[in-house]
Amino acid sequence: MRTARRRRAGLWPALRLVCFAALWSPTGAQLRYSIPEESKEGSVVGNLAKDLSVGAAELAERRLRIATESGEQFFGLDSRSGELTVREVIDRESLCEQSASCVLPLQLIIEDPLQFYRVEVDIQDINDNSPRFLSSSHVLEVAESTLTGARFRLEPALDPDVGSNALRTYSLSKNEHFALNLKNNKDGTKVPELVLERAFDREKQPVHRLVLTAIDGGNPPRSGSAEITVRILDANDNAPVFEKDLYEVKVMENCAPGTLILTVQAKDLDEGVNSQIEYSFGAHTSEAIQNFFAINSETGELLVSKDLDYESGKSFEFDIRAKDKGTPVMEGHCRVQVAVVDVNDNAPEISIASSPKPVREDATAGTMVALINVKDLDSGLNGNVTLTTSSNHPFKLKPTFSNHYALVTDGRLDREQFPEYNIELKASDSGSPPLFTSTIVKVNILDVNDNPPVFSKPEYSVYVKENCAPGTVVSSVSASDLDTGDNAKIVYSIIESKKQDVPVSSYFYINSENGSIFSMSSFDYEKMKVLKVQVQARDQGSPSLSSNATVHVFIVDQNDNAPAVIYPSAALGSVSHQRMPRSAKAGHLVTKVTAVDADSGHNAWISYRLAEATDASLFGVSFHTGEVRTKRSVSEQDDSSQRLLIEIRDNGEPAQSSTVTVEVLIEDGFHEPVSESRQKSPELNKRSGRITLYLIVALASVSSLCLMTFFILLVKCARGSRGGSSCCIRRSDSGYKTPNRNLQIQLNTDGPIKYVEVLGGDVMSQSQSFGSYLSPMSEFSDFTLVKPSSTTDFTDTLNVLDASLPDSTWTFECQQVSVC
Repeated sequence: MRTARRRRAGLWPALRLVCFAALWSPTGAQLRYSIPEESKEGSVVGNLAKDLSVGAAELAERRLRIATESGEQFFGLDSRSGELTVREVIDRESLCEQSASCVLPLQLIIEDPLQFYRVEVDIQDINDNSPRFLSSSHVLEVAESTLTGARFRLEPALDPDVGSNALRTYSLSKNEHFALNLKNNKDGTKVPELVLERAFDREKQPVHRLVLTAIDGGNPPRSGSAEITVRILDANDNAPVFEKDLYEVKVMENCAPGTLILTVQAKDLDEGVNSQIEYSFGAHTSEAIQNFFAINSETGELLVSKDLDYESGKSFEFDIRAKDKGTPVMEGHCRVQVAVVDVNDNAPEISIASSPKPVREDATAGTMVALINVKDLDSGLNGNVTLTTSSNHPFKLKPTFSNHYALVTDGRLDREQFPEYNIELKASDSGSPPLFTSTIVKVNILDVNDNPPVFSKPEYSVYVKENCAPGTVVSSVSASDLDTGDNAKIVYSIIESKKQDVPVSSYFYINSENGSIFSMSSFDYEKMKVLKVQVQARDQGSPSLSSNATVHVFIVDQNDNAPAVIYPSAALGSVSHQRMPRSAKAGHLVTKVTAVDADSGHNAWISYRLAEATDASLFGVSFHTGEVRTKRSVSEQDDSSQRLLIEIRDNGEPAQSSTVTVEVLIEDGFHEPVSESRQKSPELNKRSGRITLYLIVALASVSSLCLMTFFILLVKCARGSRGGSSCCIRRSDSGYKTPNRNLQIQLNTDGPIKYVEVLGGDVMSQSQSFGSYLSPMSEFSDFTLVKPSSTTDFTDTLNVLDASLPDSTWTFECQQVSVC
């Protein structure tokens, strides 16, 4: 278009001269100009001042103006030059469409004086429009069976230009089936037609695309084109054909129902309903296959409709049919082979071929306990099974033959520690990932009598009061056996031994079932203090096993002996006669009552009191020593005969007592013989001093030894869990002819009272026994309450003690003592 405009601009001066020469009227009433369409703005149409023979200045003074009939101002006036110019680009086709003549009338009005002129501008057509089809593409449907010579009318093209620039002819692109024919209408327009020259084969070429071109007569000519699509309508002359005659597919057996495994596709060269295909199983497909698979009738998708199992079915073969919807119906077939691929979906199975039997705990290594079988329903590596067990038990697996194992012992068994074993067997296959199965095999261990009974303690210490009634439960021992059954049934018995030539079984009886020990007789603490009983516990196994325990029975003293008076001696009569001078002052020692108690401990603590007296104000008795002294000076008014009743009481529960009567004769002028006193006094003092010295030395020695032994025993007790102890000195058999004459000194304590028991002779026979007590409340702090266990005269007892101390060899012993 731009090229055409440049050309029009070059032709404009020549055209204007021609227009002036042809249209100018000598009357000056009408002017006519001619310009090509689409002239640029500012283009000169004509010089009105010149054509009207009026000067340009005059036109300006006379106020020349332009008026149009349409109201549109396509032109303008240059007041300086008087030229008529294009004010707006003019499109002839818009103004006059396809009219052969296109003239724009103008009115020129000059005022002062008023004049009127008519101007016509002829708009000339240029070839600025190409032929144009209403639609750039046309679809033409032709039946595949159409005969040759058939005509198909096409839509004509339009060209807004006129004259020589208008549509002149058509052309058709080269093709094998159609030719172009132009049909002339009465109005002179030409209509294109397609003429079929060769029959169609839709299956070879279902669509033909042609290009129809319209050409105008311009110079140069312009053209427009449209695409003609010829669609060949199908006839059902082709059956569906599958891409393959045989489809092979592999499917994992664990695929879920609904899984797409294959898409079959058939093609039908026809189209439309003739090419619409429905897929289905072949007519002879079994119901079982149709249960496992389903086919989409529209898409040909083959789906799994049921869980597959490689172990049940490894492959499937069936036909699939494709039918079109044409008339008549045509169909095609294909063969499908589905191979099921094994998946490791079966865990190994463990079965016990022979149930495990109980095993004796002394069974040798390699003893077979159970036979085990393993299997796996999968195939290949998925079915390769390995059986293992943990190593925290004395058993192992021994392969026997294919997939069979023997469970055998592999170490020492101990039922007491592990009466049963829960052995975990674990089977794993070689799949990826591997699957596991485990089971528990319970193996019971049979007991063997390999454990003797064991007492709860190796030694028992019990305390029995003397004089207890026969049949009293003294103690109860208990033993346990780690074995079971008869191997753990325990029978208790006492091992026979003698005490003082008397069998221990005569003292005690034991219940063979529960271990309760009963006394067979009462005991006398003064004759027997300790008994040792050996108890045996034996099981009922074969062979039976046994163990022993020692029961130390300590006899506990009871207050069953009343104090015995040593002095004044009972041999002198029931009344002791004493004399004293009337000149005696206060504190005069009249006599000293001495008594002993065969009991021990608290039961042997003795106290004295004046029970009755002729004159209680004259005499008094020391509570602890038994000394009878005057409380005041004797006066002339006091009776010469005074009777005193002294009561001796022990500290037992209940307390026991005895009395002694002392007859005191007060004489005037009575004096103790000086010579005799002087003769006997040194000897008596010497003898008494020796006894006191020996007792002090003995007590000091015993105390020191006891103190040392106490610390030694304390260490031993801490190690051996022993209780308290008492200390004793026993003379060793160092060449003496009478080894039974032993002196035993026991250091005891009971509250604030410290006392030493000196026992002569055999410990159990107690042929000679003395008790010397150091009382903190004694007025003179000397040793008192010397007691013999026999009725031997006190003087003889002292002689025995005196004779034993200097020249005897003593050994230190310890013995456990209980004080009741």
